[in-house]
Amino acid sequence: MNPTITAFERSPDGGRGLARDTRVRWAIEEVGQPYAVRRVSFKAMKQPAHLALHPFGQIPTFEDGDLALFETGAIVLHIAERHPGLLPKDPNARARAITWMFAALNTVEPPILDREQTPYVVGDKPWCAELLPLLDDRVRHRLRQLSAHLGHSEWLDGAFSAGDLMMVSVLLRLKSLALLEEFPNLKAYLARGEARPAYQRAFAAQLLVNAGKPPAD
Repeated sequence: MNPTITAFERSPDGGRGLARDTRVRWAIEEVGQPYAVRRVSFKAMKQPAHLALHPFGQIPTFEDGDLALFETGAIVLHIAERHPGLLPKDPNARARAITWMFAALNTVEPPILDREQTPYVVGDKPWCAELLPLLDDRVRHRLRQLSAHLGHSEWLDGAFSAGDLMMVSVLLRLKSLALLEEFPNLKAYLARGEARPAYQRAFAAQLLVNAGKPPAD
């Protein structure tokens, strides 16, 4: 049987590819494996059946035989370790690629999420307008560091890896802001990730779900 992932029945982002199932879809597409999708509503995500797969009631989950996983980092790493294409064979390069996965999720994404969510959470507060520039500076600081490391390279550490997949997925959240315009190499890096055929297939698949069409197995 093919592995099954869960996705929003209808994503809050309207199909822009920011929901985290897109990261898992992309990883599976990169390694050329078929998969199935089970769509879940917000109500179903809080029911016992889904909570047994994801104790925090979120998506995505990943089921393959008697294995059930949650958290995109863990799922992508699982896929990358079991199929060629997302992790280098050299042990040291492999370790560095995994390090970049953690860096994307633990170092770069948190300030981006804070900046993205603040207007929705406290946008009605009189001090929100003063807070946003400070949050912009936090994001800008991380982008400056990432830009310095990337330099003129195509990817973060040699060939494209799961580290790039995760980092590009995180940077996608900045498309609605102008901050990436300050870092042309990061903007080009993001465009290279989006241009990959596997990403295009993953994006198209999640877009069909948000258009109300059944996903292909």
